[in-house]
Amino acid sequence: MTAIIDVRHVHKAFGGLKVINDCSIQVERGSITGLIGPNGAGKSTLFNIIAGALPLDSGQVLLDGEDITNHPANELFHKGLLRTFQIAHEFSQLTALENLMMVPPDQAGEGLFSTWFKPSLVRSREREVRQRALEVIDFIGLHHVRNELAGNLSGGQKKLLELGRTMMTDARVVLLDEIAAGVNRTLLGDLVSNIERLNREMGYTFLVIEHDMDMIARLCDPVIVLAQGSVMVEGTIEEIQNNPQVIEAYFGSNVA
Repeated sequence: MTAIIDVRHVHKAFGGLKVINDCSIQVERGSITGLIGPNGAGKSTLFNIIAGALPLDSGQVLLDGEDITNHPANELFHKGLLRTFQIAHEFSQLTALENLMMVPPDQAGEGLFSTWFKPSLVRSREREVRQRALEVIDFIGLHHVRNELAGNLSGGQKKLLELGRTMMTDARVVLLDEIAAGVNRTLLGDLVSNIERLNREMGYTFLVIEHDMDMIARLCDPVIVLAQGSVMVEGTIEEIQNNPQVIEAYFGSNVA
């Protein structure tokens, strides 16, 4: 496999506080890579740099060999790099189905000219998008709430909907930010199964920040451990769980 995400010697500070310090990671194409570490390790900051939400101070980020350093999130969306959020960002006053239909870019109905002079094109494209949204909502198991306002969905259903939105465009890499947070165990099982299917059947590459170690153990290989803004160690979940440095970083030297 080759790296689809290549982070090279990235630094990021807020004022005098160094949060990311000479950090380099690679995410191999077709992998589900875990990113873990104690609170304050810099995981979310690194995530936001890769996703285009934060500028870095120095270093480089490559997407499939292309330099995307400090490219904004909207540009990265069109390049196939998407993310979810720890707190779901749904359109609360639209239905679950409409939330999915909002995602595809450059829809014909967005342009005034097409709306006035090419209404048949607008209707045709809307039918295509709706059909795709129905397929996605079946895939993620939310068909029974497709016409429910997204704001009324449970936390777990909103997380499933966020995952579904990544399927409404040509995603290549999806960054999952604590997708298990606030999700009950039943829906979490559905989430994990859907991530596995997207990886296995559609070739999605995932980079996952997660505190749920059972989820990391089931999904992720390799696992990267971040501490004080740098990579401490990388390996399989078994290697990580038995690494004295990792145990000390999480639990302190007495346990180690």
